[in-house]
Amino acid sequence: MKRVPKRKVAIVGAFTTPCRARWLSKTIWELAQWAVSGALQDAKLKIDRVEAGVIGLYNDIFARQAIPESSFLGHMGLAFKPLPRVTNGGATGIYTFGVAFDMVASGRHDVVLCIGAEKATDCYDFMSETQTPEVVQTIAWSWDPLFERDQGATAADSYAEVILSYMDQHPKDLKMDIRGEILRILCEQAKNNPNAQRRDEIVTPERVAHSPWIIEPAFRKLETCVYTEGACCLVFAAEGVAEEICRDSGKPPIWIEGVGFANEPYWWGIQHPHKLPGRIESDYLAAKTAYEMAGIGPKDVSVVELHDAFLPQLEITMAEMGFVPLGRADDLIEKRIMAPHGKLLVNPSGGLIYGGHFVGGSNMFSAWSARRELISRGLDYALVHGTGASSSQYGGAVVLKRGVI
Repeated sequence: MKRVPKRKVAIVGAFTTPCRARWLSKTIWELAQWAVSGALQDAKLKIDRVEAGVIGLYNDIFARQAIPESSFLGHMGLAFKPLPRVTNGGATGIYTFGVAFDMVASGRHDVVLCIGAEKATDCYDFMSETQTPEVVQTIAWSWDPLFERDQGATAADSYAEVILSYMDQHPKDLKMDIRGEILRILCEQAKNNPNAQRRDEIVTPERVAHSPWIIEPAFRKLETCVYTEGACCLVFAAEGVAEEICRDSGKPPIWIEGVGFANEPYWWGIQHPHKLPGRIESDYLAAKTAYEMAGIGPKDVSVVELHDAFLPQLEITMAEMGFVPLGRADDLIEKRIMAPHGKLLVNPSGGLIYGGHFVGGSNMFSAWSARRELISRGLDYALVHGTGASSSQYGGAVVLKRGVI
């Protein structure tokens, strides 16, 4: 069944801070302020036109503050206005996007800010001189506290479960040379993103094949995202208001044509209602819903910005979303589907691995990039995706369409 919102919604402004491993010179509030200010400037809007906001913050432990969203109201210029907080693991950004969309599509508000930010410098470990030990420990708190957490489970273990079970079912897929070529492409694309975290790196398939295993044979070090700090803001506006704003800014509206979300069970099993091995069904269901709402299919999409915390996950998700068959994800390269070998732009931002993964807003960073590509290249449709929590439980997908001024 095609779902039709009460009214259409467009992205009329967007801004992202540069992605960095550490922002020592800025607090999380300053990063968010920077993103909000930049997005409003992009839309040529003043803050008093904004009626509400939604903020994505991954967790409270990084901030060392329960309900950290409470301190953002005054900093964002949204005092005495709604500013709910969303947290859904790695999918925090895409779910924040969904809440902001609903606030406008429902008719409650005409202009809403969709904000995502992440910073964990307060978790700095002086023994290792990095944030890594406490960041890893904090992410481990996502696991079941009665069994899995005590086993030393990490975010890498979570995705490895999905990837390894997929490999068991499709042993001829996810070949290392194909993964290395995809990583080379992502690294090259990141050089064209001024805000990418790892834009100066050089990656070749040979370097990938010789990088250390993180979890063998699931993924190697160069196939893994790194910790990022940053912020992003998108400005959403209702039909009628969006056209007026875009005439003033000179930038076309990017219409949100379809949205879809799905969750999977925490516990694994060989049949429903459990999570099935070798699948990310939440990605399949979210994309299916978004396609149906937009009235399009995968063949209509020119740009994909998807959540790729670990490279093999990118291939599996591309299959779940219908761009290649399950079990033949390597067709992305072997059948010349993915640019530059083919026409489909996949993670032109560099993705989470080379662009950056500031968890509260990384999927908004993906939407910022998709909007940039649609406008600069004159393309029609983009698909933005996010996933998160243990074993990719939360899935979200959004179809964007370039409009005209």
